[in-house]
Amino acid sequence: MIPLVLNTPESMVKMRVMTVKDHSEKTLKTLHRIGVLHIEEGKELKPADREAIEQERGEVSELLTFVDNVLGYLPQEELVSLAQDIEVIYTRPFSEIGSEVRVLYNKLNKLHERTVRLDEETKELTEIKRYLEPLAEETTLKLRDLSFSGDYLFSRIFVFPSEQYEALSDKLKAHLLESIVTTTDNETIVYAIAKVTDQKTVESIVTDAGGKILPLPDEDIILRDFLETTDTKIRNLEEERTKLYEELQSKAREDLDKIILLREALSAENERLSVLEKASEAKYVTLIEGWIPEGNAEPVISEVKESLDYVFIDTRKPESQEEPPTKMKNLKRMKPFETVVNLFATPKYREWDPTPIVAYSFAFFFGLMAADVVYALGIIAAAKFLLPKLTDDPQSDGFKLFQKLIYTCGAVALFVGLLSGSYLADTPQRFFGLGSLALIKGIEQTLQEPMRFIILALIIGLIHVNIGHLLALIKAVKEKDKGAALSKIGLNRLKFGIPTILHSLLGVDFPLITEQIYSILSYTMLGGIVLIAVSAIMQSGGLGAILWLFDITGILGDVMSYSRLAGVGLATFYLGQSFNLLADLFRTDLLPSMIPGVIGAVLGTIVALGILAFGHLINIVLTGITGFIHSLRLCFVEFLIKFYEGGGRQYSPFKLRKRASVPITTKS
Repeated sequence: MIPLVLNTPESMVKMRVMTVKDHSEKTLKTLHRIGVLHIEEGKELKPADREAIEQERGEVSELLTFVDNVLGYLPQEELVSLAQDIEVIYTRPFSEIGSEVRVLYNKLNKLHERTVRLDEETKELTEIKRYLEPLAEETTLKLRDLSFSGDYLFSRIFVFPSEQYEALSDKLKAHLLESIVTTTDNETIVYAIAKVTDQKTVESIVTDAGGKILPLPDEDIILRDFLETTDTKIRNLEEERTKLYEELQSKAREDLDKIILLREALSAENERLSVLEKASEAKYVTLIEGWIPEGNAEPVISEVKESLDYVFIDTRKPESQEEPPTKMKNLKRMKPFETVVNLFATPKYREWDPTPIVAYSFAFFFGLMAADVVYALGIIAAAKFLLPKLTDDPQSDGFKLFQKLIYTCGAVALFVGLLSGSYLADTPQRFFGLGSLALIKGIEQTLQEPMRFIILALIIGLIHVNIGHLLALIKAVKEKDKGAALSKIGLNRLKFGIPTILHSLLGVDFPLITEQIYSILSYTMLGGIVLIAVSAIMQSGGLGAILWLFDITGILGDVMSYSRLAGVGLATFYLGQSFNLLADLFRTDLLPSMIPGVIGAVLGTIVALGILAFGHLINIVLTGITGFIHSLRLCFVEFLIKFYEGGGRQYSPFKLRKRASVPITTKS
């Protein structure tokens, strides 16, 4: 969303660049060339910084293990030709590399886990089948009966090494009620039935002799039928496992180039961190720390890693107690007005940036006060050709922004001058007999008639001041400042009483407002006064019982202050008109009457031109200076102070300045 009233500074992150001391100078030159890091300090590593290197190296080792596991899915060794240079991967931010490795590993590992589960299930069924086949020849019991637990009896299938069973068979049979014994290869399978009271003893004898209890599925099916279905299950599992394994190998082969590149990049990263880790132990590592716009972090990391062999970079968000430098991010047309805001105070990192609303206000105020086409063109020309001669460095970014600010204000003055038809005041009418040149007659009348201009200025002031109070109210609500919020609510309610005051004191009648509505507005105003008094007491204690009066008179003084728009604007027009009148007197009356004839007329014209040139030049200078100063005052004293605190630090990156020309001063 485009910020039209207020903006917020650009998000910053803290960046730490660690490198071996031998590379410190090269690192600084690289950062200087990139020119986006606001450097705070340069120092040796602390133990916590060495831990960060160790932690990242551990993460690299883990990622290398992931990559090796993925490559282990391939059936045989292969020679892979890399289509890309390793630097394409290596210079990317480490977080991106790690994320890509994990995505690849997780994708393939899920397939691998499914393959492992199928393999385990196949082995388990194969083992059960091998042990149950000899028993199937001896009994027709159901599978559930072979592993039964009741209140009195239990049954289990035990498997022993044949030698062990021969040694303990008598001891085991002493606790059994019934048993069936079969053999397969070098193992003995015993189907045993015994009392529940002897279960722990029996199982202990089995496990102590190295035997095991055969786990069986809980199925109500005859043993022979179970073995027949088991054959089918094993074949299906083996087919499914084969398909999954082929899919796993196929997917691993699809990403083989990328996997190899990632492994090489991680190996290089591991080697680099190993050198830094050893150097940090001997205190041979330097740390450069500072702030960088969040959007620039990844490109800078890539460029620095591409330029330097042994460097470690990490970034983090600012902590709540930290105050990063402020980088404003306004639209290009509004950037010149950042100089106005910075003249008052640079916004804090977590504070509103009022540049948009200041841009509209400042340019509009200046345009109203300097509303003359020729004066506006003169101010623009002075900014273009004269101002560069008054500064030591006309190529600096700050001067260029200030120049653009004057261009914008001059353009607004030019536009208002065209609407009102003012060209060196009334020069076209007085000297050339032309009629009104105003594009809009109503604007001409408003800006040239004192009372109408003053009323317009006060209306502008009322709107501007109330915008300031509304923003202050929003800020107070966000900060949960109840006292300030009540005060701003009261001040905003107070303005509803203005029609009643004008009606009662000056007899002004407003359309559509009846006596009953005037009465409602009066009570609204009184409610606002009560809120202002209560908030003053909440914020200042007993002293607030007096201070609330200044809040009420202050809003009146603030609005009245905007009458300077009319004062300067009218002074600009009438002073120009006065020079025109004086020049016309010398041209048509004074000199021709003193020196009759052609000589008097020529001298009168020359003097008149001198008066016009000198007078209007003085008026342009006065208009430019007073218009700028009073626009500043209205924005600062009557507006910003209501809701804006400032006190931040300007973002000043460590940057190599590239200029087309450099001024050189010489001693005389």
